[in-house]
Amino acid sequence: MSVATELRAPVKPGLEPRKILGPAGNGARVAEEPKRKKEGAVKKAEKPKRLVAQVPAGVVQGNVSVDSVRSLDSCSSGGSCGKRVDDKRRVKRNGLKSAKVVPDGGVRALLPTSVLAPVKRCDWITPNSGPRYTAFHDEEWGVPVHDDWRLFQLLILSQALAEHTWPTILNKIDAFSKLFENFDPSSIAKFTEKKILSLGANGSTLLSEPKLRAIVDNANHLLKVQQEFGSFSKYCWHFINQKPIRNGFRYARQVPAKTPKSEVISKDLMQRGFRCVGPTVIYSFMQVAGMTNDHLVTCFRYNECNNYFRKDLEPKLEERDSPANSSENTSQSHD
Repeated sequence: MSVATELRAPVKPGLEPRKILGPAGNGARVAEEPKRKKEGAVKKAEKPKRLVAQVPAGVVQGNVSVDSVRSLDSCSSGGSCGKRVDDKRRVKRNGLKSAKVVPDGGVRALLPTSVLAPVKRCDWITPNSGPRYTAFHDEEWGVPVHDDWRLFQLLILSQALAEHTWPTILNKIDAFSKLFENFDPSSIAKFTEKKILSLGANGSTLLSEPKLRAIVDNANHLLKVQQEFGSFSKYCWHFINQKPIRNGFRYARQVPAKTPKSEVISKDLMQRGFRCVGPTVIYSFMQVAGMTNDHLVTCFRYNECNNYFRKDLEPKLEERDSPANSSENTSQSHD
């Protein structure tokens, strides 16, 4: 045996290579190795999880609801897709079950865009219109009125349009009501000259003195109309055969300021002694009293005002077709 052979050190199997000094020395590096190996072993022992893209609550993407995404996740992680424990999560063949979680936006967030669109009103209602003016359009303007007190109130307010606008009148409606004794024609007809002068002094910001005198005179003539026709309502509506005129205007520029019918009513009122009742004033009165439906056909109130007339007409038709009235008409025909 040679000397070279005897001095060669045998190579041991599995001998680790010499560790390199780190910033903290071999001691620190050697201490970290077992910890890293242990953490790696734990990660290998854990079962890998399938990542599912996060879907916002209540939002359906790609025709798959949140519940269906959860069901698909359970299938991929070893669950049985054919037999699910919760039948409510089952996806139907004819459609997917909608998400149960409502987003922060509430129910409106789940509605289609067409439903969320604002309602269409007449062009004289703008985004800058006040809530009272908008409510006046949505609830009062164009609704058929048959009450004498209400008709006289609307006639006075229509006369005030010569000096004010509807928004101004609506904002001062309480002052108008106080000025004209809650629009009672019998009370206004008793106003004396002294009362009229005091109204002109106190209510100068509302109406001029000639307009106040005209309203007092109109109250007296209205009482005469009630005696002749039974009610001021019957007098007003008999000009249009007791049913409102339905104008199918599409654009605001098509709505007239006066019509031949308003000219006829204006002329008859003037012959009876009424004042400040020109064709333009009367047509504004007809519009607000629902004698004519001048809501644009694109406005949501157009059909609703027509429905008001149908509901108001039904009791009259039943009364006309009742057995008592039919027998009375038969006896009159025999006579």
